[in-house]
Amino acid sequence: MKFFSADDIAGMEQRYRAQLINSAPGFKNLCMVGTRSASGECNLAVFNSLFHVGANPPLLGLVFRPDSVDRHTLMNIRSGGFYTLNAVSEGMEAAAHQTSARYPVQVSEFEAVGLTPCFPDAFYAPAVAESPLRMGLTLEEEIQVALNGTVIIIGRLCWLECSEAALGEDGFVDPVATHLMTVCGLDAYYKPELTGRYAYAKPDKKPTLLL
Repeated sequence: MKFFSADDIAGMEQRYRAQLINSAPGFKNLCMVGTRSASGECNLAVFNSLFHVGANPPLLGLVFRPDSVDRHTLMNIRSGGFYTLNAVSEGMEAAAHQTSARYPVQVSEFEAVGLTPCFPDAFYAPAVAESPLRMGLTLEEEIQVALNGTVIIIGRLCWLECSEAALGEDGFVDPVATHLMTVCGLDAYYKPELTGRYAYAKPDKKPTLLL
């Protein structure tokens, strides 16, 4: 085992430290966030910081790095209040990764990386037509993290659209059925594999496989 003290971590070269801390938590959710500026430009950016907040009401959170430089996605969410979350399926990861490039604000990442904007239910923010799982959200709360200047955005789900092949009778959305990708660290993309679903855990019962 390799041990790193707090002093070791603080003294690391910046990019090495970023890779270490980003990859240590393991696989993370991968999605592209679609937004639209006040003047109508469509924006798309890849994120690995999506997390579940609650199901009733349906809330999801995103973590943004400190806005010491222009953050077009955050700026558009603040100004318009609407955004989409779009899953990345196998074959889309290169395009998704490319959206992290620092394009000028007037350049649409959709056009730059070859993805197609769509507007389910006439939603203001663009979704990704090629994605098999799309969600539209409205901004509900913004939380400033004083420790490091990051920003947490909490959004309420307005609509959800997914491939019928991925949707189970009990409401479970299977990421393997639509070949969804996951990410580790900043640049390593993986295909998940199902090892089993388990029944609701109870103290007096052993773990039981559903399938």
